[in-house]
Amino acid sequence: MNDNWSEQPEREPSGDAHEQPTQHLMDAPPPPPPSQASYGQQSVPVQEKKPKRINWPVLGSSVVLAALLGGGAGGLAVNYFGNNGASAGAEIEQSPQLNRTDDVTPTTEAAAVASPSVVTLSVGGDQAQGSGSGVVLDEQGHILTNNHVVTLGGQSAAANVMVQTSDGQVHEAEVVGLDPMSDLAVIKIEAENLTPIEMGSTEDLNVGDQAVAIGAPMGLSGTVTQGIVSTLDRTISVASSAVPEEPETPEEESPFEFGLPEDTEPPTGQGQIHLNVLQSDAAINPGNSGGPLVDHEGRLIGINVAIATRTEGNVGLGFAIPVDYAQRVAQELIENGEATHGMLGVSIVPAGDQNVSSGARVLEVVEDGPAAGANLETDDVIVGIDDKSVTDPGSLSATVSEYPADSEVEMTVVRDGEEFTETLQLGSME
Repeated sequence: MNDNWSEQPEREPSGDAHEQPTQHLMDAPPPPPPSQASYGQQSVPVQEKKPKRINWPVLGSSVVLAALLGGGAGGLAVNYFGNNGASAGAEIEQSPQLNRTDDVTPTTEAAAVASPSVVTLSVGGDQAQGSGSGVVLDEQGHILTNNHVVTLGGQSAAANVMVQTSDGQVHEAEVVGLDPMSDLAVIKIEAENLTPIEMGSTEDLNVGDQAVAIGAPMGLSGTVTQGIVSTLDRTISVASSAVPEEPETPEEESPFEFGLPEDTEPPTGQGQIHLNVLQSDAAINPGNSGGPLVDHEGRLIGINVAIATRTEGNVGLGFAIPVDYAQRVAQELIENGEATHGMLGVSIVPAGDQNVSSGARVLEVVEDGPAAGANLETDDVIVGIDDKSVTDPGSLSATVSEYPADSEVEMTVVRDGEEFTETLQLGSME
């Protein structure tokens, strides 16, 4: 979807050093720093050696207190007796997370269920290093994390990735696939007795549901924080380690940016992507990137990706890529080494006149594009895709890119104050 709109004047990105890639909101927000990264599969040579227990290094010597969000809904549905907590389920009674098994809070039980599936990542490139988190997808060793963690914010397409599992073992990982358009990546380790995380769904979530984030903020693995789900469908604009040569997302000044590891220069050419995300107020800090957001039964509902802050620290504004989208991308990365994304093929700007106050106004329908054969004209306002509302160009771009290439969608359009629907097949963003 060639969705282009007026670009705001650029400001110089901050030179502050970070332990790992982060995103934060400042009082005078800078534009996203530039970056270099590539699509598709990237492999890292793996030296064969037995896993060993070591003291997990905290990479970098200073950290600005801001990070890609780590938020999760937590709290297992349990029965209470009087004023005491419930007893732990038999399947987690041996968990090292529990000292009292007869008085367990919902947050405790959710964290105990999910924690064995959470890993800590240490990433090193030629001139940069960083850390982050991830979740185990299957017994074959596939791990889901953020693209910006694996590529060090776009600085390295073939960084060396080490993974520490919940039992303290350390393994070298290979990169299975990178997807900068969703900021997701899949890596793989050779290990036994892995505990895959249980998949949840965002369809059953309510605002106010308990949220639990698990990850390694500032290198402190196994950290658990608790909050609530604040918003189910927030659109944010973040810096991307790679975007198409002709971006499919509207260009706009964004309050979110990727911070870079200490003593590194921002790469050039970094663009923006738009994401529809869950918002929670669980405390998130650098190192939570790529870690899970889990529901009240310890099931995955999101992958932590960003925070917004005016103090360079957690202020309760964290964002996670919804599990349904993350699961689809992860599956394609595992099967094909790359993921596909839908494209609409229009140039758009924000709507706002006497007929409609929100949506994406069509400036141009790209010739021979996916929308060219549809009943779509200049000045039409797109206000919905299937059952999702479109509030502005960013939300349209984020929604369309969530679909696999060649998907069929129903588009809701307003023309001269009259609303109608149009069914079309999306193209492929490459």
